Amino acid sequence: MFAGIVECACPVQAVEPGQGSIRLAVDLAPLRVAPGSRLPDAPAPPTAPTGGPAARQPLVRLGASVALNGCCLTVAECRGDVALFDVVAESLARTNLGSLLPGDHANVERSLRYGEPVDGHFVAGHVETTGEVLALDEHAGDVRLGVRCGPACASLLLPKGSIAIDGVSLTIATLERDRFTVALVPHTLRRTTLGARRAGDRVNLEPDLIGRWILAAVERQRG
Repeated sequence: MFAGIVECACPVQAVEPGQGSIRLAVDLAPLRVAPGSRLPDAPAPPTAPTGGPAARQPLVRLGASVALNGCCLTVAECRGDVALFDVVAESLARTNLGSLLPGDHANVERSLRYGEPVDGHFVAGHVETTGEVLALDEHAGDVRLGVRCGPACASLLLPKGSIAIDGVSLTIATLERDRFTVALVPHTLRRTTLGARRAGDRVNLEPDLIGRWILAAVERQRG
């Protein structure tokens, strides 16, 4: 489970093709200096076995869940600060991860721990679909991101409700039949990849879980 509070954008080091899947190698080193980034998953010994300098704490552990652009993936291998993730056919079909190239950046969020504040909203990392960026422009002092999501996805959204875009927890500003807009604050523009999005880009979308449950319950009552 995640909160949609991206820790930072990390560079893709390599993309290894497989049979109907890819393996992404992502350099997580920027997490070490990102302001407010969560503590590592496990402590490291205070000194190296030989009595050398203190060992760096691992950023993730093998098998941990990490959200890349809002898609929950499992750490398959660790090579220092580089984590490798297998992206299977279903994830490639539903997300924009298949379009990542070496040198691109992906939004990274490690999973929540019990007791941590949920500053965004509950995000499962189960991307519903991708949307098309319509515009990124300034509107009355705000930076607005417009996304065409299609009627099926729009029917799962609520006015002023939450949505995760590429893993970023955001509030829906306007909602129409097949599209919506959100406002991006300066912190989000600095910390995530959304400020670099352009018209035509594909972004991962996950509607608010609680909102979906409410809508499903209402539909069952009507039925």
